[in-house]
Amino acid sequence: QVQVVESGGGSVQTGGSLTLFCTVFGTTGSIDDMVWYRQTPGKQRELVAAATSRGGRGDVDYGDFVKGRFTISRDNGKNMVVLQMNSLKPEDTGVYYCNAAGVRDYSGDYMMGDYWGQGTQVTVSS
Repeated sequence: QVQVVESGGGSVQTGGSLTLFCTVFGTTGSIDDMVWYRQTPGKQRELVAAATSRGGRGDVDYGDFVKGRFTISRDNGKNMVVLQMNSLKPEDTGVYYCNAAGVRDYSGDYMMGDYWGQGTQVTVSS
């Protein structure tokens, strides 16, 4: 059974930094996309950062609001993705979710499902 586990949230002041970690358990196969989303007060869930390995590429993408403040990186051997967040602002406050899509099993076959973690709280105070 695939399980997505996030950690690293917390509380910081404006301008501070946090590092979020996400590990996917339950498969030794590869994962196409590992993505961070967030749910901030009064807004719909939005993409924060994505790291894809589809077709052997190592592409990354960020939400427009990131503007160079966050960096996503993957450790494919550990099925882990890390989100380094710097220059945090109060509007970054919310619950951050990790999503794994295109998860393969040990034989390389895709597993059914789109996997989400339970979320980790990030609070930035002014």
